[in-house]
Amino acid sequence: LQAMSDNEQDWLALRPQEPSPSQCCGSGCKPCIYDVYEKELAQWERAKAMQDKSLLVGKKEQSNSSELNPDTFTAFRVSSVEQLTEDTYQYKFELPGNSSLRLSLGQHIVLRGVVNGLEVQRAYTPISPGNAEGYFDVLIKCYEAGLMSQYIKTWKRGDMVFWRGPFGGFPYRPNKYGELLMLASGTGLAPMIPILQSITDDEEDETFVTLVGCFPTFDKIYLKPLLQDLARFWNIRIFYVLSQETSLEKLPWSYQENTYTGRLNEDLTKTIINSCRRKPFVLICGSSTFNEDMSRYLKAAGIEENSCFVF
Repeated sequence: LQAMSDNEQDWLALRPQEPSPSQCCGSGCKPCIYDVYEKELAQWERAKAMQDKSLLVGKKEQSNSSELNPDTFTAFRVSSVEQLTEDTYQYKFELPGNSSLRLSLGQHIVLRGVVNGLEVQRAYTPISPGNAEGYFDVLIKCYEAGLMSQYIKTWKRGDMVFWRGPFGGFPYRPNKYGELLMLASGTGLAPMIPILQSITDDEEDETFVTLVGCFPTFDKIYLKPLLQDLARFWNIRIFYVLSQETSLEKLPWSYQENTYTGRLNEDLTKTIINSCRRKPFVLICGSSTFNEDMSRYLKAAGIEENSCFVF
């Protein structure tokens, strides 16, 4: 007796592959890559039960249309690479014609890379305005041992890179909050930028914003010219907390009065909250340890959980 009929083998070959853990970026995307798999698996089971292969919609692993899509990966061309600090880069991607990604504020997109035959996916938040036409910019920190970083470091102008999305985001509406307090560590600055720009671009939006950017040293602050421009607006304040600087004397004088050395701890968090002009709604983005620490400090400062949003 043949171990498995040819028909069975045909069907097995068509069965969708379960994603490996490295393929999930862990950012709570809807649909997550596992949701897409469940959907495809149910479709396969139904088609197999009815022995009808036409019920299997052609697998849409990659899309050729240049529209961003949450279910499938679309290729976008790298149009420029700019090194911001020793390990952080700003990548510009081309959008066909004058199209726009049409992201809502703080939404992230998921990058797919293949490193040594292993597929890896990570989430990044574009820092360009959601309605930017013809391009989008992504801020990426490359880690020495990071799998995805090894892939990203090979990018050069003209390369095609696969993204899907958008996911998440912060449902911001003009004048909904008296004051936003943004606590960002390193590239956690990314989702804050489009929100800040939407506030400064809208003359009717009178929301106060206090942005606290945490970086190791002065040289490692990203996007200084952009942040300096934003800080000129009457309703925007920007503080820097530099964990590895010991003194402010070497800093340009324009930074000295709004920079703290050391870490953003419970006391400093309280001081900043007390200096806010209104009771703030808080946005947090950084590593999981940073996010947990901030949530704890905010609780100690009397900020309710429903007045916080973690990216």
